Amino acid sequence: MENQRKRLKNRGICVIIPTFDNAGTIADVVGRAQKQCDDVIVVCDGCTDDTLLRLKALPVSPEIIAFPENRGKGAALKAGFRYALDKGFSYAITLDGDGQHFPEDIPSMLDANIRYPGALILGRRKGLENIERSAGSRFANSFSNFWFALQTGHYLKDTQTGYRLYPLKKLYGLSLLTSRYEAELELPVFASWHGVKLVSEPVNVYYPSPDERVSHFRPVRDFSRIFVLNTILCILAVVYGLPLTILRGVDTIVRSLFFGLSFIFFSLCVMTPFAWLYIGLGKKTEKKVMNLHRMIHYYAKFAINHIPGVKYTCSNPSAESFDVPAVVICNHQSHLDLLALLSLTPKLVILTNDWVWKDPFYGYVIRNTGFLPVSSGLDAIMPKLEKLVGEGYSIAVYPEGTRSADGRIGRFHQGAFHIAGALGLDMIPAIIYGASRALPKRRNILHRWPVYFEIGERLSPADIGSSGETLKQQASAMRDNYRMWYSEIADKIERNV
Repeated sequence: MENQRKRLKNRGICVIIPTFDNAGTIADVVGRAQKQCDDVIVVCDGCTDDTLLRLKALPVSPEIIAFPENRGKGAALKAGFRYALDKGFSYAITLDGDGQHFPEDIPSMLDANIRYPGALILGRRKGLENIERSAGSRFANSFSNFWFALQTGHYLKDTQTGYRLYPLKKLYGLSLLTSRYEAELELPVFASWHGVKLVSEPVNVYYPSPDERVSHFRPVRDFSRIFVLNTILCILAVVYGLPLTILRGVDTIVRSLFFGLSFIFFSLCVMTPFAWLYIGLGKKTEKKVMNLHRMIHYYAKFAINHIPGVKYTCSNPSAESFDVPAVVICNHQSHLDLLALLSLTPKLVILTNDWVWKDPFYGYVIRNTGFLPVSSGLDAIMPKLEKLVGEGYSIAVYPEGTRSADGRIGRFHQGAFHIAGALGLDMIPAIIYGASRALPKRRNILHRWPVYFEIGERLSPADIGSSGETLKQQASAMRDNYRMWYSEIADKIERNV
């Protein structure tokens, strides 16, 4: 629980509870929310009962915004969002004060935010079809789902849910937000038009018996407002939403083609022909190989810093120079990882998979610069590695062995630790964030996302050995360190995406 509360704070997530005359449930809802999250904001929307007194009587009073008279849920949400933004929060989980929503589902919303940073998470109420509800309520949900799909092209099973996680910096149309109940329809529509990912996350729901329910929904008036709003949104979908979506798609395709074709052109038309001529004419020498390494290094450094739509940042807090050979390890997310590693130093050889070694675009260069396929087996390539280290090269290894599909740190294999131990080398941990989102595995589409690369502090053989006597223990301990390291970086970056 403590780790969860810390993670919510690190990611800039607060809880906002709008309420209007929910004195019978508000203290319980807020108290349970405070057990899950340190930062709870309650918007009292002109309450006429003793809601305020009950909130102030809580052991820990939440942040309270009080309206002198009722303005509507839209106005309450808008006030809560602006207050949260002023306080420096990046995300807000909203839930109702009538007891329908379970604050205990906040961890699920946090997990969804970690999986889909920057997305608008809508809590899909579980078992809604089996709950006794009025015909008007059932119709309203189906009605809302239909119009939402028509306006955005996305079908969601529960668009009326008030249990949501909003990315506060991506709330488009907030100044135009209507003041009442229908405001919750506008927010995901505008978000979708602007390319914000919409995610449905299952949450629990409690519906008391019909005679116990407190509802402020006014069927005739509110249905009329919703009808008018949907009419306006449908018109805007054609003249505003659809053009935005098309432009965004064109932008993605153009950036992806530009980056891909630039890479293919340099590999096939520049790097491979130059390497073939340079190595093929005359004797292959260490100087020639080193010059190829320099060419690859400078190209990688230029390319990783000029990916269209991707902001790349490299951090080297310990001022590592790579002057002394070491085993460099890095988590593996994307093809971009290779550029990040190669941009570090010319004196680097990467252990690769077979397909990289045989790649038609750059395989010739890879084979002639000392890169080695791991499929040969460590014992077979160890003499070659020892020779490379003697020439001043560091050895780079991806301990996971394969790219992660979702960015999470996978199991570490023991090969890197075996090499470091056998050759008596230091180990330099490096970590990459965002590459799997910018250029996902098995996809050739380039997304706008920040990529961050950090070089950790050099570890001596004694440092490596202190994490475990066996290679398996060392690999496991390093993986655990990477997971914590990655979480810290992700929290810091994703609260600003």
